[in-house]
Amino acid sequence: MDSSLYVYVEDVRGEGLEAVLDRITGYGVAGVTVAAAYHRARDVTPHGRPRVTVRVDGVHFMPPEDLFGELRLVPPVQPGAEEGPLAALRLATRKRGLKLHGWTVFLENTTLGLANPDVTVRNCFGDRGSPTELCPSHPDVRLYAVALGRAVARQGVDSVVAEALHFGTFGCGYHNERSFVPLGPMDVFLLGLCFCDFCMRRAADLGVNAEVAREECARIVGGVLDGDPPAQGEVTRAALTAYAGPEVVSYARARSEVVTSLVSEVSTAVTAEGSSLAFLDATGSAKGYIDGLPPSGLSAHDSWQLGVDLVALGDLVPSLGVLAYARDAARVADDVAAYRRSTGKDKELRAVLRPGMPDTDSADRLVAKVRAARAAGADAVDFYAYGLMPYPILDRIPGALSA
Repeated sequence: MDSSLYVYVEDVRGEGLEAVLDRITGYGVAGVTVAAAYHRARDVTPHGRPRVTVRVDGVHFMPPEDLFGELRLVPPVQPGAEEGPLAALRLATRKRGLKLHGWTVFLENTTLGLANPDVTVRNCFGDRGSPTELCPSHPDVRLYAVALGRAVARQGVDSVVAEALHFGTFGCGYHNERSFVPLGPMDVFLLGLCFCDFCMRRAADLGVNAEVAREECARIVGGVLDGDPPAQGEVTRAALTAYAGPEVVSYARARSEVVTSLVSEVSTAVTAEGSSLAFLDATGSAKGYIDGLPPSGLSAHDSWQLGVDLVALGDLVPSLGVLAYARDAARVADDVAAYRRSTGKDKELRAVLRPGMPDTDSADRLVAKVRAARAAGADAVDFYAYGLMPYPILDRIPGALSA
């Protein structure tokens, strides 16, 4: 069974390349998935140098002039990128017989969003209130995503692991989020829909009355902001139809064309550079990231909320990643099985697990989840993430892979 461990360049720089790879090799994984392009974060890094790591937006390589020279959007460059950390990692992993995957955050970039607010999502009130979220409908964003995919592929990676190559959620729009209004799950979903000119035009081309959808969202969310009681319960198409009307549901579903076509363009570009695209669906993270207790709806069934059409993507990308952030092994199995049914038998399916908190409290639980993912149809199990987990937690990985 294939496997990989997610790693940050800061981990390697702080602890030393050979020391990190010595540990990773000892865990028995087959590869390393390195954050080639990442976003802002502040992380407690228990064995890192430093122990609290502040990450910034950008890429860990110099953006190729032939790809970005004519583009409006150019990725920020990470400190130390000129030293070639990805090239060094490629050479070292190849010597050890390890695969190297390029973890790439595509459309979550606060630096670019603040500098170019018109390329970010615009909510039903006309606000550009999510500067972190670049809109996948915007032509400049799409050109940027294709160039970024090509650039990471050129680093010699075995695959480009695509995170945030779809619409985001309102809850991930910026840092230090605050809301003292009791918004329900459906209100949050409606507030996260993008109604920029490009999104509305693409929806209209598919026969959706985009203006009616926008007006209904503004009316409903505006009412809650004015004191109306929020709707409770999970976001489903049936519940959303009853709450906001069929035009809003049609508008939300139309976003899948935006995502599918963009993923197709990026996948084609990555393949042209001699690599392949592995698409990460963030639905599992949206549901279980905080506590490992996702609500009852399976991630594969709810991925439409991010504009992800798993059936369509199954025909476009060779590999798909499932963020199986759940405490219960049975839930991991159910999620993986649902993705397998959606993508078909011929596509690689990778289950991403966290070996420690908040959803894995023992070595036995990790063993159970690896077994569950394998039995449900996963071709690979990946672990997130080296720098965020204490060494004793990472030491669970060999036993889980050999069980």
